[in-house]
Amino acid sequence: MASREQYLKLVDELTEHDRLYYVEATPAISDYEYDVMTKRLREIEGEHPDWTVAWSPSKRVGHEPLSSFPKVVRETPMLSLDNTYDEGELSDFCARVEKGLGGEQPTYVIEPKIDGLGIELVYQAGVFVLGSTRGDGTTGEDVTTNLRTVGGVALKLREPVDLTVRGEVFMSKKDFAALNERRAAAGEELFKNARNTTSGSLKLLDPNEVQKRPMSITLYEVVNGEAFGDSHFAVLARIRQLGLPTSEHNSEAHNWDELRVQVDQWAERRPSLPFDADGLVIKVDSFAQREQLGFTSKAPRWAIAYKFPAEQVMTVVEGIEINVGRTGAVTPVALLEPVETSGTTVKRASLHNWDQVARLGIGPGDTVLLEKAGEIIPQILRVVKSSEQPRFTPPTRCPSCDSLLVRQQDRVVLECPNRLECPGQLLQSVEFFAGRKQMNIDGLGEKACQALLEAGLVKNVADLFSLTTEQLMNLDRFAETSAQNLVDAIAHSRKTATFSRLLAALGVANIGGVAAKLIAARYRSMKELLAALDEDPTGQTLVEALSEIKGIGAVMAQALSDFLREPHTRKVLALLEERGLQPVEPISVIAADGHLVGKVFVITGTLSAPRGALKKRIEALGGKVTGSVSKSTDYLVAGDKTGKTKLAAAEKNNVTILDEIAFEQLLSRNNQQGP
Repeated sequence: MASREQYLKLVDELTEHDRLYYVEATPAISDYEYDVMTKRLREIEGEHPDWTVAWSPSKRVGHEPLSSFPKVVRETPMLSLDNTYDEGELSDFCARVEKGLGGEQPTYVIEPKIDGLGIELVYQAGVFVLGSTRGDGTTGEDVTTNLRTVGGVALKLREPVDLTVRGEVFMSKKDFAALNERRAAAGEELFKNARNTTSGSLKLLDPNEVQKRPMSITLYEVVNGEAFGDSHFAVLARIRQLGLPTSEHNSEAHNWDELRVQVDQWAERRPSLPFDADGLVIKVDSFAQREQLGFTSKAPRWAIAYKFPAEQVMTVVEGIEINVGRTGAVTPVALLEPVETSGTTVKRASLHNWDQVARLGIGPGDTVLLEKAGEIIPQILRVVKSSEQPRFTPPTRCPSCDSLLVRQQDRVVLECPNRLECPGQLLQSVEFFAGRKQMNIDGLGEKACQALLEAGLVKNVADLFSLTTEQLMNLDRFAETSAQNLVDAIAHSRKTATFSRLLAALGVANIGGVAAKLIAARYRSMKELLAALDEDPTGQTLVEALSEIKGIGAVMAQALSDFLREPHTRKVLALLEERGLQPVEPISVIAADGHLVGKVFVITGTLSAPRGALKKRIEALGGKVTGSVSKSTDYLVAGDKTGKTKLAAAEKNNVTILDEIAFEQLLSRNNQQGP
């Protein structure tokens, strides 16, 4: 009979053997010995279920199937990286980095870019508590249970630390081949490529099925890594000590010449990797230097993805398909004779726009050279041999609603102006309108939207607000409870809507959530905005008035003005008003207590609270947070370890520098005091 202490010792021994196997690649016992220990562990837990700890290796398998994956909203987004395929552009990146550091030479870390599925792991007191997919960067899916089955995901670290790490789940070439061999032997269809198989496997609802798919993990970034060391390379070594797998193929370069040599060497090294890699990730090593460089709105300035050249193949164009996107863009898509490239069968390739069609001089029956840009998106490079058939020409009317197509000045995109009623745009428009960041109608996903459109219940977004429970119950997809839940969700959306959310939900080109809030701060309702379409007594147009708003450019202003003047738009806006949707932007949303409206902040250094939390507090008071100091910056919030470059930039531009105490005092000032 085992004691509680013996049970915990066995858990720790198996955890250490997992680390030796997955992290160090130096197993200390045979598979048979490991299986015997695991069997004994389960026997003890069967006898004493109340002893079972959350980090027991037995937690990796045996779970009940899930019904869905809950959403996970993260405070620090998983940003994308800027890409390049060109060594010259990589050189330009390094030049920008050095310029941003005032001529200081950084050390770069070079990492193979694994072609897998991005994930985030959260540990509390050393215990794995949450795992999520990348999603849109801010919102992912909770796949904790499935990640427990992945080799290398430590259920308990070697020290009781709080830690959030990011990495890539993938299938090695060897494991993927073995999986397909088993499927072939069982008479099952073979998987096309390792990446898509990994993504699909991690999102299976039955963890017992996930466990049958041989997946691995490599971690490449620590959120708030400066709390664990001064540099990225050092922090990766630290988490490896804690029991987490990092890539053994990472290296350092101390200048451009070293970096260029290593990048060139990867052309020969790539085939020898045990996993698929579509490029390299180049990162500045020093956290202090990263802090100085900051971020753009979409990507860090201190990192770039250098993509390997794509595989090229030839195929024949069979025809062309014309698609209408959510924003009205009418896009030509080439229909191809199926061809294998980069592990997938390609049958279609976007031609992007009609100018590209004209440049290629493409027509049916042409033999073309094709590659997968980034090994993901099929792209036609050129016509190798032309057929005798006529060339493709752009349409003049929308293939979905027959509206006359338009092309804005200085733009290459051909557009259908019937934004809110065109059938080709409608499904995507309705789904977007109902999204969490727009009108937030819970339960109105793609399949529900499709059912409503097919039944003819929704012909534009305004029709959502006239739906009844009885109408929904007549559809196969809805029972009484689900029908009532959707009607209630729509009613809640109508009640809680703000003007900025409605404006963002309408899907105006170039007008996202941030721009919508800026516009709503000036025009608090759709009624006010529409009234401004006509020139005011001073002769100012809406475009001119919008362009005066900080953060709204001339292109955005013109796009909104054009959208509001469309007869289709005015019809739907009238229906929305008729059905009770006339939201006004609350003063609390526009500026909270108002005293930071128009003020621009930069947050830098180590502070007592996460930057995301501080950013939300600033925005709640009407302020804006950017990544770099400029003439438009009002305040630099400087914590410990603030870089000299940002301090110098603040002094040069007469920016007020606040320590954390002064920052808190500024936030707490009332509206009468002013900033």
